[in-house]
Amino acid sequence: FAEGACQNLENKHHESRSCNSPFPSPFQLAALERQVFDFLGYQWAPILANFLHIIIVILGLFGTIQYRPRYIVVYAIWTAVWVTWNIFIICFYLEVGGLSKDSELLTFNISRHQSWWSENGPGCVRKEASMSGIKGLDSHSYISVIGCALEYRYIEVMHSSFQILIALVGFVYACYVVSVFTEEEDSFDFIGGFDPFPLYHVNEKPTNLLFKQTYLPA
Repeated sequence: FAEGACQNLENKHHESRSCNSPFPSPFQLAALERQVFDFLGYQWAPILANFLHIIIVILGLFGTIQYRPRYIVVYAIWTAVWVTWNIFIICFYLEVGGLSKDSELLTFNISRHQSWWSENGPGCVRKEASMSGIKGLDSHSYISVIGCALEYRYIEVMHSSFQILIALVGFVYACYVVSVFTEEEDSFDFIGGFDPFPLYHVNEKPTNLLFKQTYLPA
């Protein structure tokens, strides 16, 4: 778990406490791991989505450490978007709803690159065959991949499924933290923690009046 000093309402009045950040390290590690492999495969749409996801995760972590419930709410809302995106990735690689894993949708139609796992999956053997016999393609080679223990689309589906699981856990953590912070804020307001004129000031004037009345001459 990522360690951090969690500042609460009492910390604003020179009373502090420390706690563990509710955002465990798998949130950052999973996002970075996904980003690395998408970079290797030149998958530009997932790269942009992963980058935004990393920023929101950092924002949620900052909100937890620095007691900013609004940042955590932003993270909680983003988890819904992130789950939707990963469901789309799963449908893309499983070719659901007319989608095709061989399309150039994830590369914005600027390249014909596929997932990095398509040539580097477990057990995959990459072979290159020259195309010297074909006119105009003498300098090109044909790449074939054989022996893959697991098809690359299923690896991508597992990646997205894991991201969905992590996002759901993060949503539960975020809701828990926001509820805890809200309860502490309400309880601290109830005892006058944010009142610039504490309750004991209310009775200050009547007390002085009673004191003067006591010493009035008979």
